Formats: sequence, structure tokens, C-alpha cells
Amino acid sequence: MSERIKKIFEARSKKLVTFTTGGDPDLNTSLEILKTIIDNGIDIIEIGMPFSDPMADGPTIQESSVRSLANGTKINDIFEIVMAVRKFNNEIPIILMGYYNSIFNLGIDNFTTKCAKTGIDGLIIVDLQPEEDSELYTKSKEKNIDLIRLITPTTDQKRLNTILNNASGFLYYVTVTGITGQNSANIEDLKKSINTIKTSTKLPIVAGFGIKNRNDVEQISPFTDGVVVGSSIVNIIKENLNDKHKMINKIKTFTKDLKEGMNE
Repeated sequence: MSERIKKIFEARSKKLVTFTTGGDPDLNTSLEILKTIIDNGIDIIEIGMPFSDPMADGPTIQESSVRSLANGTKINDIFEIVMAVRKFNNEIPIILMGYYNSIFNLGIDNFTTKCAKTGIDGLIIVDLQPEEDSELYTKSKEKNIDLIRLITPTTDQKRLNTILNNASGFLYYVTVTGITGQNSANIEDLKKSINTIKTSTKLPIVAGFGIKNRNDVEQISPFTDGVVVGSSIVNIIKENLNDKHKMINKIKTFTKDLKEGMNE
């Protein structure tokens, strides 16, 4: 298990996780956004590896991948961003989120070696099923990188047992069926489902997809170990492409508000 992830969850407070796509809207601004987020006390950062066909993502995050790729962002640029983050913060856990093609093209051994060297703590590979991830799991485990599994509202007990086998770091609970950034979760159903999962595992459970604002954070964080907010931050980027200063300031205000919502 990643030491940084282990350490962050040993503290009893709820964790706020943010998602942005690496290289969106460009490499320098992407790094500045991450600095801003980290300065606001966010607990874990997820960096998306841009991909041409991100099937689990809604239009907002799809467009962020398109913007990043249009600027020529490659997987090695994502490693450069991570190394730049590590120069000013060596404590915050960094998760890469994306699709298996990005890893396969680079080669699993090469990819996990670069993850370890640059300071990446965990991987969320949206389209890689537990039955098919043994090679990536083995290589990741050798390097103390957590392969973080996704659980959905339709996951039954048998499937949950398969997912929990070899799961590490934390579990990512997808609060809604469908794609990122669209619908919002039914709070009571969500609470019941997460409490059920907690009877089968001691791993922290972090909820994501459909968590858009401080109100969502305040409602969902009491019965989870953390929440992920992504599309709302990516929307701020999209809406302020012509004014980077305004973009950064809005992200600063928004993430600060989210963090305050976690602490109430």
C-alpha cells in the first residue's frame, strides 16, 4: 500500500479529492491549477490521463481530454506534471485516473516504473476489470502503488467479493449509474449501499461521480471516508479559457468552499 495514501487515511478527518485532466487547458495552467488546489488543503489529487475515447466520462471531462490532446499532451507530459508537483509538495497522494490503452501503449513495466519514480501513489483504470488486471496489479504492488477499484450501485455481493480481492488504497464508489458529471445520487440509497459495503471491507470508501458542490459534499461526506469533485472544477476551466487569472481565482474560491464544507 502507498505510504502517502495510508498516512492520509490514518487521520480521522474526511478526505476531499479533486479531479482535473492533466494538460487542460495547457501544461503550465494545469500545473498552476494543481498548485492552487493543493494550497487550499485538498487531501488527494486525481490527475486524468487524457484519452481520445473516455467512455465513462460525461461531456465536460471528455472536452477536457480533447483540449489537452489538442495541445499535444502525451503520457510523459503527465509524468512531468507529477514531478513538478512533487517539487513543492511531497506529502499529498497523487492518483492517476484513466484508460488502459494509455498504459498498454507505454508498456505495463515501463508505466509502473515511471509512476514509482515520479511519485504516483495510486491508479484508477476505469475500463480495466478485476478479472483482467492481474499483470498491472502485480507490477503496481511491487512498487507500492495502489490499484484502486471502482464499485457501482449495481455491484452485488458476489461481484463485490471479486472487486475486494487484491483491492488496496481505498475503494472508489461511483454514486450514480452512467457517466461522470451528470446526475446526482439519492442520498439515502447511497448511505445504505456504502454502509453495506463497509461490512465487507476495512478499506476507506470514497464517493465520486455526481458530486458537484458544497451542498453535495456536506450531505455525502458524513457517511463516507471522502468525496471526489471533478466535473465542476473542469467546468470552471471550460468557462474561463480566455481569462486564466479569473479561472485560477474561481477554482481557488470553489475548492476552498468545498474544503470548508468537509469540515462542518
